[in-house]
Amino acid sequence: MTTMTTLPWSRPLTHHDLQAMPDDGHRYELVDGTLVVTPAPSNRHQGAVGKLHLLLAAKCPHELAVRLAPFEVRLADDTVVQPDLIVTRRSDLTDRNLPVAPLLAVEVLSPSTRLFDLNLKNARYEEAGCASYWVFDPIGLELVVWQLRDGRYDEELRLTGEASGTVSAPYEMQVCPVELID
Repeated sequence: MTTMTTLPWSRPLTHHDLQAMPDDGHRYELVDGTLVVTPAPSNRHQGAVGKLHLLLAAKCPHELAVRLAPFEVRLADDTVVQPDLIVTRRSDLTDRNLPVAPLLAVEVLSPSTRLFDLNLKNARYEEAGCASYWVFDPIGLELVVWQLRDGRYDEELRLTGEASGTVSAPYEMQVCPVELID
């Protein structure tokens, strides 16, 4: 990545502008042309991401792939996000990014990203046609699973603590929030 010294004035940012951001350990994302910068995740957050990755990878069929952040997902030219985890068709991946909506986007909540993940990202994934969206709260031990139906997210499952349930998409698996903590 080249280092950007100044941001462009009087226009929304694009994927091209994002490529010039520094590789400094922050997570740079674009939503509707607005730059969003978040700090590196916490130990608890990364532990949950690791457990979710193991769960998803263990059941993943060969034609699909599980990827961890930082990995760029281009929902639009002015909306480039880095979900904590994605599941997508292998055929949709490029060496650099995922240029289409994933089959599943997973966000692990942090205090600094909670509202962003639950509201704005939820709306953008829905708008882009991401079939499934999961949000896991590692502090409250709650997993919420939404499925896209008729262009809108419908809450399919909400699990807390030791409650366990079956998720149907992108492939069937059992989940239990307490088992997602490292």
